[in-house]
Amino acid sequence: MADFGFNEHHQHEVINYMRFARSKRALRLKTVDSCFQDLKESRLIEETYTVDEVTDILNGLQVLVRGEVEMELINTAHTNVLLLRQLFSQAEKFYLRLQTDISELENRELLEQVAEFEKTDFKPNIKANQETTKPKLAPLNEGGVSELLQREISRLQEDNDKLKARLRTLESRELEKKFQQTAAYRNLKEILNKKNEQIKDLRKRLLRYESAE
Repeated sequence: MADFGFNEHHQHEVINYMRFARSKRALRLKTVDSCFQDLKESRLIEETYTVDEVTDILNGLQVLVRGEVEMELINTAHTNVLLLRQLFSQAEKFYLRLQTDISELENRELLEQVAEFEKTDFKPNIKANQETTKPKLAPLNEGGVSELLQREISRLQEDNDKLKARLRTLESRELEKKFQQTAAYRNLKEILNKKNEQIKDLRKRLLRYESAE
């Protein structure tokens, strides 16, 4: 079994997605097979064909097969976007910023690991009684949520302290009144106010989680 460095829960999520992708691929291949079968039954009924007739038959088949392959590639791309949407939406709820490395999608070594993993028919060495299907990806536990909120509050507070220090430095210069009328000053004050509102909101959320524990 390939080792992707996932925990058991995420291993199951990968398996569920690969099973979904396999089923969609099998359906599309059946459609391609039908294109050839229909051609045999509808067009290959004569014993001999001219070059032009063979060319016409192959051109027609090419259009059908190309259309099926293109449709599958487009559908796969759109499906992957929906999968990323789920992951990013969950991450944003906890103020996480996920990053992707597109170059890794063509990593031959990793692709071979995925291929080998699929050959095992998705039988990882994990507890058999663990749920393998869920309507949604499981959220972090309460302790994890509190920790993430605390980190975000600390980060925002640190940003605020830096902004306040910068404002104090700017306000202490000659011509203070004129500076306070500048766009730079107003922008800094606006940023500071927004971060204060974020901190208030996060602290309210933290209190709700802590009171529920």
